[in-house]
Amino acid sequence: MTSNLLLKAKNSFVYSSQSPISDVQEKQAVRHKSILIATIIITIWAISLVSLMTIDIEQVNIFIVLAAILWQTFLYTGLFITAHDAMHGAVFPTNPKVNHLIGSLCLTLYGCLSYQNLLKKHWQHHKNPASESDPDFHNGKQKNLLAWYFHFMKHYWSWRQIITLMLIYNIIVLTLHIPESNLKYFWIFPSILSSLQLFYFGTFEPHREPKEGYKEPHHSQTISRPVWLSFLTCYHFGYHEEHHEHPHVPWWQLPKVYQWKRES
Repeated sequence: MTSNLLLKAKNSFVYSSQSPISDVQEKQAVRHKSILIATIIITIWAISLVSLMTIDIEQVNIFIVLAAILWQTFLYTGLFITAHDAMHGAVFPTNPKVNHLIGSLCLTLYGCLSYQNLLKKHWQHHKNPASESDPDFHNGKQKNLLAWYFHFMKHYWSWRQIITLMLIYNIIVLTLHIPESNLKYFWIFPSILSSLQLFYFGTFEPHREPKEGYKEPHHSQTISRPVWLSFLTCYHFGYHEEHHEHPHVPWWQLPKVYQWKRES
């Protein structure tokens, strides 16, 4: 099952004649840029986290601490979005093994999540969006934001992951002597806030049923925002209909897909 899903992800990065990215040189540029962007996100996240572990929170203005939490939250979201692109073969399409290795690394750094498990469930989501067979969708009763969020999280978190993170937390405190306040503010809180960000802008907003009913076949809608705000909210995942129509396109190309649709 997993090998078939990996093959699907590999083959998903195939540009059709209807793709907004059709020029051969542009395709190659996109492929090279994707791995570069993924590397930059991972590197900045790591440098930022290590740096924040060394500061004395008591000596720092509370507004700077809050800004650092939001910054780290944004980087955590970048890790997950990179892993998501890897599930579609869009991080390093010329080398599927490296592509999925990067995806797995991002989810491990994000919260010890299983890449293979999320890969399987994400393909279920794309095959049956906003339906009973969609692991990201609500159960028909828990439609409000928080209830849907907790129902959503049950599919992705396990006691094994929680125990693993608790062990890592205590090992870091005992061996590296990192202040617990730093770990809570810059490691734990940002990952939790990131899950809320990803859920709201990547699932709740685009997949909740509009008053006029769902638009077939993807049961998703685009939330149009200025490009800069779209990037800040969730790495352009507000262009969600475009993502479902062109899942092979990396996140940073979604505004171009949106513009291409409007002009075609």
